[in-house]
Amino acid sequence: MWVQSSCSNRTLFQAQHNKCADSLAMIFRKHPWFACCFVVLLVLSEACENKSVSAAPGTPPTVQVVEVAQRDVPVYHEWIATLDGYVNAVIQPQVSGYLVQQNYREGALVHKNDVLFKIDPRPFQAILDQAKAQLAQAEAQLGKTQLDVQRDTPLAREKAIAQSQLDNDIQANLAAKATVQADKAAVEQAEINLEFTNVRSLIDGVAGIATGQVGNLVGPQTVLTTVSQLDPIKVYFVASEQQYLAFVQRNPTVASREKAERELVLELVLSDGTTYPRKGTFFAADRHVDAQTGAIRLAGLFPNPDNVLRPGQYGRVRFISYIRLAALLVPQKAVTELQGMYQVAVVGSDDKVSIRTVQVGERSGPMWIIEQGVKPGERVVVEGVQKIRDGMPVKIATASALNVAN
Repeated sequence: MWVQSSCSNRTLFQAQHNKCADSLAMIFRKHPWFACCFVVLLVLSEACENKSVSAAPGTPPTVQVVEVAQRDVPVYHEWIATLDGYVNAVIQPQVSGYLVQQNYREGALVHKNDVLFKIDPRPFQAILDQAKAQLAQAEAQLGKTQLDVQRDTPLAREKAIAQSQLDNDIQANLAAKATVQADKAAVEQAEINLEFTNVRSLIDGVAGIATGQVGNLVGPQTVLTTVSQLDPIKVYFVASEQQYLAFVQRNPTVASREKAERELVLELVLSDGTTYPRKGTFFAADRHVDAQTGAIRLAGLFPNPDNVLRPGQYGRVRFISYIRLAALLVPQKAVTELQGMYQVAVVGSDDKVSIRTVQVGERSGPMWIIEQGVKPGERVVVEGVQKIRDGMPVKIATASALNVAN
């Protein structure tokens, strides 16, 4: 049924179309002037339509521009940083034995010479007692030899005894003196070892979690804990060899480099994005450039009176490396990169675009320093770059560099 209905509708439409065509042909035969007017109207309609279509591409696109600025700007450098203690003292026992006490609270502040651990002192006390007994025997033997020398000296002078006997007495006395000195050294060593059973902190600082437990057998190779001096705290970061050489070129003498280093003010941005409230100072540069990475290790110091910063934290160190005089600045969004080349779109006085290749330098906030390729006061496109090409006329909408940067 549906097929029959569709066929009948098509037949009806064809009949109506033929009827309209016959009526129009009859009108054209009776009124030839009407046919001419109809043709003219059709041609004009098509011409107007083509004109409207062809007029669209000729409309200049609207772009936003800013002028190239020239001023003195501070150049910031920023690096990934690792925090570490100013001094990290690894606490290891100097004698072997069993731990019997832990005398500090883990993570707490300790002072130099505080006893952190205690090793069982009894074996070392016994060794000390034995050394003292041997010293007493040696001192007794020394007394006897001295008496022998005192008794035999006048007898040998009177020829009452052989000279050889006196010589033997003298040599025995010298040997007894040497034995006494050796035994005194043994006593001193035993006393030192007994004192070493008290494992002390070497510095003032924060003590870490203990890696040895009471009851463990420990020795000189055992690490019991680490004490770190955290005020100030040391911050390590790595600069490239090119950045180091640029710094040397700006400060060619040792005196100028030391002066520039003293004037550096470091900022520390923590891993959560907050800026540490206290400023840091430059501390030292490593003695060598790493042959594998081509970078040099640098260190700064930050005051840390409340022990907020801890070794092992990560952050970013930034500071003003130098002041660039009369720098040419454009917003970063005005610069496009194509296959390693940087370009900007410059609008001339005739409002036509010129695509230029530029040499970029350091970044200063949202602005980019241009080393070569533009002049002060020239207008560069910051919005609508994708709509233009070289030599195209454009319609200008001026934008402030601050608003564009934001």
